[in-house]
Amino acid sequence: MSGRRLYLDACPGERRGVVTLDDLPERLFIERDGAEAAAALGSRWRGRVASIARDATLAYVELGTGPAGALKLAGRAAALAEGAVIEVEVAAEARGDKGPLLAMLGPAAGAVGLLQPAPTLEARLTAAAPGEEILRGEAAREAAEEAQDAALAVAHRLKGGVTLTIEPTRALVAIDVDRDPQAGASAKAVLDANLRAIRHAARLLRLKALGGTVVIDLIGFPREDGLIRAEARRAFEPDGPGVTVLPVSRLGLLQLAKPHRERPVRDLLHDPDGRPSARTIAQQLVRDLERQGRADPGARLVAACAPQVAAALRPLVAALGPRFQVREALGSGREDADIRPA
Repeated sequence: MSGRRLYLDACPGERRGVVTLDDLPERLFIERDGAEAAAALGSRWRGRVASIARDATLAYVELGTGPAGALKLAGRAAALAEGAVIEVEVAAEARGDKGPLLAMLGPAAGAVGLLQPAPTLEARLTAAAPGEEILRGEAAREAAEEAQDAALAVAHRLKGGVTLTIEPTRALVAIDVDRDPQAGASAKAVLDANLRAIRHAARLLRLKALGGTVVIDLIGFPREDGLIRAEARRAFEPDGPGVTVLPVSRLGLLQLAKPHRERPVRDLLHDPDGRPSARTIAQQLVRDLERQGRADPGARLVAACAPQVAAALRPLVAALGPRFQVREALGSGREDADIRPA
């Protein structure tokens, strides 16, 4: 099986959309019930210019929720003044401590707030593979679990003995390419491994929703700059305009830039301290309860977990029915949870 396939997994409180490329996860979209309104990619807002940094040629625009967005002072936005009310579209979602990047649509009047929501999860999936059927059910659950695990992983072992280690920093995304010593050492084998690594690096960066400056430390000191750059341009073509690929350096580094568009998956699922959020753990527990409930239709099950997780889990479990319960386990760590007979 090759090409792209689409999956949509749903459980109480959350839907996850997955795009696979040649049966490997390429994109992961997560939509949660009850989440605070956020400036999602493609949504349109009425905002108010809160401040202007002329030296940085940026205007900061309040949207009525979340951090202020940044708007480049160019074109129609060049003459903006503080207090102006404008209509904007989100061109890139917030990440870390940085607010969303905005594109100006025109002047506006009225209270700040959301004017048009972002495209639906189904629309985002269809845009990735037009005409492809969206698969649901158990196949979608398996695809979403695999995609989420891969999106949060650091090391990725590929066929042919190649391993990619992907580590985002504040300044850039560093990707290290390693190869098993037993693999062939011929120039062709090394080139093939580097080209394969570039293809998978592009896929994994889309999966993790990472952008900005990317530095790929290739195997050895490749001299096939033309072939490598051509492969990189093909691999990153789905990321749309704005991708820049530089020549391979004498140190064997391939440097490129790709636009930030979506909030990184790790930011969505983890708290600022790097641990899975209480909501993320609760969503995994409700999926585990669903699975065990299907395996034993007559069982009454209880999830024992830390108080913060229990608070997030209760409304989700309520949707499963009365044979599922939540119990606080005082003194337990956030990730210490157990499902047992009630």
